[in-house]
Amino acid sequence: MAMSKDYYDVLGVSRDADADEIKKAYRKLAMKYHPDQNKDDKTAEAKFKEVNEAYDVLKDDDKRAAYDRFGAAAFDGSMGGAGGPGGFGGGGFGGGNFSDIFEDMFGDFMGGGMRGGGRNQARRGSDLQYTMEITLEEAYKGTETTIKVPLNDVCDSCEGSGSEPGTSSENCPTCDGIGRVRMQQGFFTIERTCSTCGGAGKVISNPCKKCRGTGRVHREKTLKVNIPKGIDDGQRIRLAGEGEAGVRGGPAGDLYVLIAVKPHKFFKRDGANLRCRVPIPMTTAVLGGDIEVPTISGSRSKVKIPSGTQTGQQMRLKEKGMSLVRSDSYGDMYIEIFVEVPVNLNRKEQDMIKKLEEQIGGKAAKKHSPESSGFVSKMKELWSDLTE
Repeated sequence: MAMSKDYYDVLGVSRDADADEIKKAYRKLAMKYHPDQNKDDKTAEAKFKEVNEAYDVLKDDDKRAAYDRFGAAAFDGSMGGAGGPGGFGGGGFGGGNFSDIFEDMFGDFMGGGMRGGGRNQARRGSDLQYTMEITLEEAYKGTETTIKVPLNDVCDSCEGSGSEPGTSSENCPTCDGIGRVRMQQGFFTIERTCSTCGGAGKVISNPCKKCRGTGRVHREKTLKVNIPKGIDDGQRIRLAGEGEAGVRGGPAGDLYVLIAVKPHKFFKRDGANLRCRVPIPMTTAVLGGDIEVPTISGSRSKVKIPSGTQTGQQMRLKEKGMSLVRSDSYGDMYIEIFVEVPVNLNRKEQDMIKKLEEQIGGKAAKKHSPESSGFVSKMKELWSDLTE
């Protein structure tokens, strides 16, 4: 095999040409020097083979890298190689790469290449997704429910065959059951999908009246779904074989149930933990006391509020959070305290607050309200710096 020529020059591309440029140049030259287009030019066939040799090397990243580094020596056997690139021999085409080159030239024309075979094989049905809304309580406990899913299911009249009960499909007379037909173009043999049977290899002379020969009918299917405890928003449950029915006896697809957990009026989920905001009266925050809070399990928990509790303080209730999937463990529940200031006070109540303010304000403020008094001191220092 002659390999002395520069393959980049053969295709008329630069050494930094990308794959699309190389393929475009190859197609143009292959069509130009095709023997069928140059029956009176004996040099065209040699040029055509030379173009194919160049393209076979440059279209493959590994072969191209070897060629760029070692040149022709990478393929002539002097470096321990196994002959020419991709199995090209002396003056003809090797069987190994002929179909690759054929697909590169006519892949679009054939609509998918010649190695895919006929389409008479059974095909798997499509996967489906169904969004299911559940409450946070249902996610905590787990539940079992039913859903109704619209889909294409196997026709119960013809059992998916597409033929009227008591009859059967026959081999396509055009392709004789293969699903593809061949056409000769010069020394090329082109295979295309049979237009009569659409690649199925079979024709239905007496189609099923219920599904009109498709083998599938559209209906609403009722399914039972088990929701495991601890499931989170956005997770999916796979129901194998509950998707759309397959074609020509192929297996059904799967159904994926996407879980959407509704917002809760009291709790916010944080992984396995739950968080909630609990308002308490100012008097409870000052004096301390006990409060009761609900839990996701439906019970109540008593929480001790220490005197002097401030807004934003958090308290943890161990193992009062969400259940975990496939586990007997639970997350925690966190309570964030919000101290509520009294509103709508009458004159007498306001006077009482003023008397209290006189007692704990002034010099005593540093003791009773350390944060606010410290903040005032910092502001005074800032003003002093600004006025200097």
